[in-house]
Amino acid sequence: MTGTTHQRTPVRELAFQATRERILQVAAAAFTARDYDDVTLRAIATGAGAALQTVVNHFGTKDQLLGAVTVAVGDSIESARWSVEPGNVPGAIELLVDDYERTAEFTLRMLSLEERVPSVLPSLERGRQGHEAWVAHVFGESLSRLPLSARRRRLLQLIVVTDIYTWKLLRRDKGLDRKQTTTAMLELALALTDET
Repeated sequence: MTGTTHQRTPVRELAFQATRERILQVAAAAFTARDYDDVTLRAIATGAGAALQTVVNHFGTKDQLLGAVTVAVGDSIESARWSVEPGNVPGAIELLVDDYERTAEFTLRMLSLEERVPSVLPSLERGRQGHEAWVAHVFGESLSRLPLSARRRRLLQLIVVTDIYTWKLLRRDKGLDRKQTTTAMLELALALTDET
């Protein structure tokens, strides 16, 4: 019979989603731990306990799988970040450092791929726009007290202070521990929001 559609039962749909999630988790770990060129769909399939064809059926190519992973990681980051209340600068910086401690390796790897792997570009752009919106959300009250001519400049300064590369410089390149990194980023942010 031609033209029939195959509908999944609720049990099969749950199994389908569980397999998809398992593949995404294994892929995220692989893309975090290894260079893009060293990651294979076959190894991801093996790690997920799935057939190679199952991975291909779910995601297509390695590039498409990486795109799906970056969306999933981006969703996780966004969900955590927006839980902070506007104006809670210490809480926001603490949350931000927690996020970088958890996701920096993956994010830095994706940033290193943006010139050669097109599938990461939408998520990186989403991340940049999301970070700017988050900074405006957290610091909006202090920004609104500034003259209009200074608001954009101050917003950009706060974006730099809270950027992953600022965290990397303090934490990895200069060797500050997590607490010192949090304190340093908080001091920088507070210096920019001080009304005096």
